[in-house]
Amino acid sequence: MSAPLRHGWTTGACATAATAAAYTALLTGEFPDPVEITLPRGQRPAFALAREDLTGDAATASVIKDAGDDPDVTHGALISATVRHGAPGGGVLFAAGPGVGTVTKPGLPLEVGEPAINPVPRRMMREHVAEVAARHGGTGDVIVEISVEHGEELAGKTWNPRLGILGGLSILGTTGVVVPYSCSAWIDSIRRGIDVARAAGYAHVAGCTGSTSERVAAELYGLPEDALLDMGDFAGAVLKYLRRHPVPRLTIAGGVGKLSKLADGHLDLHSGRSQVNPDLLAELARAAGGDDALAGRVRAANTALHALRLCQEAGLPLGDLVAERARRTAEAVLREAPVAVDVVVIDRAGVIVGRA
Repeated sequence: MSAPLRHGWTTGACATAATAAAYTALLTGEFPDPVEITLPRGQRPAFALAREDLTGDAATASVIKDAGDDPDVTHGALISATVRHGAPGGGVLFAAGPGVGTVTKPGLPLEVGEPAINPVPRRMMREHVAEVAARHGGTGDVIVEISVEHGEELAGKTWNPRLGILGGLSILGTTGVVVPYSCSAWIDSIRRGIDVARAAGYAHVAGCTGSTSERVAAELYGLPEDALLDMGDFAGAVLKYLRRHPVPRLTIAGGVGKLSKLADGHLDLHSGRSQVNPDLLAELARAAGGDDALAGRVRAANTALHALRLCQEAGLPLGDLVAERARRTAEAVLREAPVAVDVVVIDRAGVIVGRA
């Protein structure tokens, strides 16, 4: 029997650890090593520091990212945080250092011109700055500059350039933990999840693309945890197994980007193996009543989320049409299996933007 795959830490967790260590050194003159942080789900990992540098007005701490057994492009990358005192009352301001990208197109969860440091890592860093300030008598008014050694080179192996994130990588993560990516192990866990739900007598399960869609499905339908299937990108695995081992009702819940791929007939929603089809989104915008000009803007949109927002501004229910088309794909895979399907489309904040 093969050993279980080892989990790792996100770039956001590494950047948070480096920030906490650097700010501690800025206030006390000493770097904590290892530095312990608290992740969103309560885990408290400790990170060894790879580099330390303290000058009069700035402190820099660096952590080497360990992605566990995940074949992650940033595994082994040196992630650094440089912390300086900011203006009184300024709070925590973020800057993109070498190797961290800047947002240049709309449709992402950050404004154009912002460093590509995603919302959850920003929140984690703010919380740890506040903790360090409280412990050591600081104001918490700081400038945090995050950098990734060779980040611009590494970003060329990601979708960042296509998404308009230029100059480097994004600082990512919603839980702080990297779950190892293994097709066979993940698909096996999906099948086992369906088996458990059937054994418990559940008449309703939800296949969810991530933790946010899991929360939405659980709250929307009052589903217990063991009725939630962490399908990730493997929509096809859920549908094919349910075709042979049916449950009366299936909800598919996920972000508009991944579910627009399902709407386009893709059963593997991973960014490396399927892409959002802008022509389909433009076609759906027209079907919703949009004119040629709107369809053109949708076709040129940077992301599916950007396309959705364009249609929302025009009062058109693109999310509902994506959900309906995704439902049809699911029903085609299920064939005659006695499974009723509904689809819930959400945005990054977990707001429902489409249903079918």
